[in-house]
Amino acid sequence: MNIPAPRTLFPLLALLAGIGALASAYTAEYGFGLEPCILCLYQRIPFAIAIVLAATGLIRPGFATPVMGLLVLVFAFEAGLAFYHVGVEQHWWVAATGCASDATLAASPAQLLSSIQTAPPKPCDEVDWTFLGISMATYNVVFSALLAGASLFAWRHLKREAGS
Repeated sequence: MNIPAPRTLFPLLALLAGIGALASAYTAEYGFGLEPCILCLYQRIPFAIAIVLAATGLIRPGFATPVMGLLVLVFAFEAGLAFYHVGVEQHWWVAATGCASDATLAASPAQLLSSIQTAPPKPCDEVDWTFLGISMATYNVVFSALLAGASLFAWRHLKREAGS
């Protein structure tokens, strides 16, 4: 069995990680009926960016080093965003997106009418699913931090390889 060169292997692994993360999010939503909150939806964006970056690194292996460097930032940002979501779930802070489960007063009659006519968004501080008492957002913190670390390792390896 031939193992691909690091310039191909590292972007391929990042691509698979991004696809796997989005596949699990969409499976939870459409396969198991879990409604995502706005923070859950925001957490999908860095994985989509990672897929595009990793695909670029696969198509253009010469770009593998800068791609892996950018993936460090993307996955670190994702870990931070997921940690922010965990903080909202645990009520350590209030979501800046206004998606907490506590009701807020309408500023005007028009705003009240609008809020009545539209379905309320899923609150970000309500956890619908846990495994071993741990929420999906918490798993995402760990997964994304590991991906950031793995991307940092890959980036440093590719930089050393290019310097040799």
